[in-house]
Amino acid sequence: MTNFSIGARIKSIGYALEGVATLIRTQHNAWLHFAAAIAVVAAGFVGGVSPGEWLALIFAIALVWCAEALNTAFEFLCDVASPEFHPKVKQAKDVAAAAVLFAAIAAVAVGLVIFGPRLLAILA
Repeated sequence: MTNFSIGARIKSIGYALEGVATLIRTQHNAWLHFAAAIAVVAAGFVGGVSPGEWLALIFAIALVWCAEALNTAFEFLCDVASPEFHPKVKQAKDVAAAAVLFAAIAAVAVGLVIFGPRLLAILA
């Protein structure tokens, strides 16, 4: 085990930021997640959400981003491990993509619970 080092921690943050850049640069769905996150944050400010609601929104956004990042990393690894098509690799990729879908559905549900009543009040 290596000793703790501030410099090493700073390098780790740099590597993570490189990962964020790769995610944004290479994954079109990440662009959609980014746009959705910006829209939700803007709606939160306009809609005056409570601190508890902010927590739910932050966790929902983070869940989607984590799922997308893990799915992307998994796809990159699968492409290296099996450059040619393999049905099991396809299944693995599909299951990883399903994790993103589950996270996105949960995030939409959180958004509906928080913003649905506000939208209904505006439309009524």
